[in-house]
Amino acid sequence: MKLATIQWEGQTRAAVQVSEGYLPLNARDLSELLSDGAWKQQLETALAAYAHNDAVPADAIEVLNPLPRPAKVICCGLNYSEHILEMGRELPEHPTLFAKYADTLTGPDAQIISRHSQHVDWEAELAVVVGERLADATPEEAAAAIAGYTVANDVSMRDWQRRTLQWFQGKAFDASTPIGPVIATADEVDPEAGLEVICRINGEEVQRGNTKTLVFSAARLVAYISQFTTLQPGDLILTGTPGGVGMGMEPPRFLQDGDVLETEIPGIGTLTNKISIRVAAESAA
Repeated sequence: MKLATIQWEGQTRAAVQVSEGYLPLNARDLSELLSDGAWKQQLETALAAYAHNDAVPADAIEVLNPLPRPAKVICCGLNYSEHILEMGRELPEHPTLFAKYADTLTGPDAQIISRHSQHVDWEAELAVVVGERLADATPEEAAAAIAGYTVANDVSMRDWQRRTLQWFQGKAFDASTPIGPVIATADEVDPEAGLEVICRINGEEVQRGNTKTLVFSAARLVAYISQFTTLQPGDLILTGTPGGVGMGMEPPRFLQDGDVLETEIPGIGTLTNKISIRVAAESAA
């Protein structure tokens, strides 16, 4: 199944994608839906009772950020071997992790505005959505607790990121991380079997990786993180980006005002985000 948060007739609703469009569910968004321990049963009940005229056509709704209120957004900074090597690092023994806030997230078609950085870089990623409370989980338990997967781009302000050894300030700008457009449930896609992760700028492909080459698989990441912090339904984990980021190019390349950033994982969907650079002269100095 593919799940979404939609705006329809002035309200937001969790919804499941059906052939006729989207079937609204009894929750205002997917954050609320996943917080219900019986969310799978709710989905099954809604689909069993659904008639064709219950669906809302895709052209009558807007697809929003599917998870507006995750309690935790945790990211793996280096997880594809080719990207690690292009950044001049050795393959890690443990995941390199950092956190974001929920307000860094934005929608699949949202404009991304930079008011303080001209070194805006792209990082196409697979994101994992937690579906059950997890603490001290094994990889097998973690795999069973994954609700599904979505597309993300960890858009990074590299000049801010390079100010210190800590990455946080370059990664936590408001409304800078698009996710969506849907969450594909765990029975729908399998990262360990291989999902293509693709990034394009104005139609030019700049990244293409495959989740088969992740150093730490989705389940291993979820299990590892659960050793030190309890994960809750609706939490989001970004699994890292493949090679091809702008900072790794010679010379470095960054997003420009008016660029269209596309992030695609076939089988899940595509993000399409226009970039707006609005840096004042004193900020650029």
